[in-house]
Amino acid sequence: MGTTPEVVICGAGAAGLTLAIELARRGVSFRLVEQREQPFHGSRGKGIQPRSQEVFEDMGILDRLFAVGGPYPVSRIHRADGSSLDAAVIEGAPATPAEPYRQPLMVPQFLTEAVMRDRLAELGHRVEFGHGLIGFEQDASGVTIRLATPTGEQTLQTRYLVGADGGRSFVRQVLDIGFPGKTLGVRAVVADIVLKGLPRDAWHSFNEDDMARRISLCPLMGTALFQLQAPVPLDGDVDLSVDGLADMVRMRTGREELAVLDVHWASAYRMNARLADRYRDGRVFLIGDAAHTHPPTGGQGLNTSAQDAYNLGWKLAAVLKGAPQGLLDTYEEERRPIAASMLGLATTLLAQAQRGDNRRGRDVQQLDLAYPESSLTLPADPRSGRIAPGSRAPDAPLQGAGGQRVRLFDVLRGTHWTVLGYACDRSNAPARAGVRVHVIGPAGDLHDVEGHFVEAYGVQPGEWLLIRPDGYVAAVVDTSRIEMLEAHCGKHLPGWTALHHARDRLRVPDRGAPYSFEGSLDPYDRNEGA
Repeated sequence: MGTTPEVVICGAGAAGLTLAIELARRGVSFRLVEQREQPFHGSRGKGIQPRSQEVFEDMGILDRLFAVGGPYPVSRIHRADGSSLDAAVIEGAPATPAEPYRQPLMVPQFLTEAVMRDRLAELGHRVEFGHGLIGFEQDASGVTIRLATPTGEQTLQTRYLVGADGGRSFVRQVLDIGFPGKTLGVRAVVADIVLKGLPRDAWHSFNEDDMARRISLCPLMGTALFQLQAPVPLDGDVDLSVDGLADMVRMRTGREELAVLDVHWASAYRMNARLADRYRDGRVFLIGDAAHTHPPTGGQGLNTSAQDAYNLGWKLAAVLKGAPQGLLDTYEEERRPIAASMLGLATTLLAQAQRGDNRRGRDVQQLDLAYPESSLTLPADPRSGRIAPGSRAPDAPLQGAGGQRVRLFDVLRGTHWTVLGYACDRSNAPARAGVRVHVIGPAGDLHDVEGHFVEAYGVQPGEWLLIRPDGYVAAVVDTSRIEMLEAHCGKHLPGWTALHHARDRLRVPDRGAPYSFEGSLDPYDRNEGA
């Protein structure tokens, strides 16, 4: 693995693994260290939302996740008189050409992380278990890290440190970053159990209107387990043994025939909603639960965490390859408002759940998350029907010039930026390393035979789109303003020159971006250049 990694990632949960895969795809040297001696073995974050499915498709793991998981079952509410009512808790919608994934996927977290570790191994990397971070210091040249390892204390140097070490983050505490929020006054048990006597065709709920006796038992797709969820008193011990959980199941369901045969994992925890004051301190970053903690309602925690890492990964790689340092400031600029919004949503859903309303709508699917105010987004004149810069880039079925069918997501998949022209002259497009150019139209390399691309993007002939590596639209311009697109693209890629940036300053409207080329060498990189 080498002794001088460019990045050290502390924590090998979903966020840390996502970041590791993104860095590995881009050829960045790193180490992924985890204090635990072995992988996490609980189901905790079991829902993969549609936007995360798109992210995981880009990472090359989505089909594997579908193979080990499955759809959410129907919700079955059991009444005191012995009757039951089946209902679809999750708002369903069929897939569309623009949104190929519209249903959440259930995969227990331990299976999701196993798939990620396999993908990481394919890319030539592994998790270093039993390696705990015990201290670090940073200066202008990098971060000095101390690890406790099975063979003794180890010291290493790195350019950047990323804390993906959970809600009690050691990294966040060392940096003295505030973690304001609140404890939500709810304590709950979650456990993975082997349960006999209950059919696996539904997510079973009992005593929905009584918080003291409420319990839900959900079959975990891809396993023979059920996930038990139940509120418990705020104080006092909770018996998480086989006998203790068996008593809880029988008392709360009233079903003496139900038997708990084994407990694979169990936890009693207090629900919190907290958000770190900042996501970056010099060369050190926070991602996932280290930056925000959510109540589990709505299945937002794992998804938001993985998308943090997906956002940071391409930016770290770009800066390490020579892009302006200030690109890293856009990580917090974009992701912290998203976490704040998700905290509000999860807290609202928790309050609804306490009233017995467990319905979930489009707002939990994360397809509508966007970065319209980001300094990576080039403002455009609003026009009805046209996709707004900062929005997620939709999918669309296309046809290659040779007649083969291709999805737009196939074109976007990878580590590159993408420039799409609609009925444009390809010679007008910017040509530079790290950017792939495609023209959609009768004379282009891609054809919108069924009109789905125009429907999704609302573009007109002669317009160009710039798509970021993480699948968000950065700019929409017409051919007369193509130099704005070129300048905006080059501003965030390695090898950008002062000459190009001067043109950028003259032509691109000032969005009050938090950095410029001249100021791109932050206090932590003044000895290294951009």
